[in-house]
Amino acid sequence: MKYTAVIVAAGKSERFGSAVNKLLYKLSDGSLVIDKALEPFREDKDCTQIVLVTNPETIDYLAKNRATGKEMYCLGGKTRSDSVFNGLKAVKEKIVLVHDGARCYLKNEDLNNLKKAMKTERAAILTKPIVDTIKVVSEGYIVKTIDRNMLNGAQTPQAFYADELMDCYKKARKEGFIPTDEASVIEKYSDIKIRCVISKNYNEKITTIDDIK
Repeated sequence: MKYTAVIVAAGKSERFGSAVNKLLYKLSDGSLVIDKALEPFREDKDCTQIVLVTNPETIDYLAKNRATGKEMYCLGGKTRSDSVFNGLKAVKEKIVLVHDGARCYLKNEDLNNLKKAMKTERAAILTKPIVDTIKVVSEGYIVKTIDRNMLNGAQTPQAFYADELMDCYKKARKEGFIPTDEASVIEKYSDIKIRCVISKNYNEKITTIDDIK
């Protein structure tokens, strides 16, 4: 299954807690967060194109340290959804995998399971079952408890047919809807069923410096 990977790496890292942009933060093995996030796609022969959606702060580093000939770059927008939309314009393959540039612990096992799901599905995303008890809160007080057996946390990559995802994003932009992930825009503007592929490994997004493993 050939695909394009869109890597969303245009954030400002305001919550990270370091003077260094989190994407350029050095991990214990000496690699940078962004390079570690790119590694599975750089090494995957099925990934024919990597679209890096970034900002002026990181684009110089990425352009100078291009590891493969399949990487290209574009600038992000004001929101994550704007950045994804910009990246989708450059996609060449029929299938696109959208991945957070700050999610640098993706394992090949999970990537391969997601790709396997896309052989029979029109959409699939990595998820993680919720283990905490979830409360609905209003004005500081608990309203009710949600059955956690029905809850999964959405992760990336998230895989779709590129034309279907682009169509849904165009509708969202027309209505002013700002999705927090790609699955939510597919849910709102199509009848496509999205397969949940359970992540078997640590695959959290780095938000603060405490998320570094």
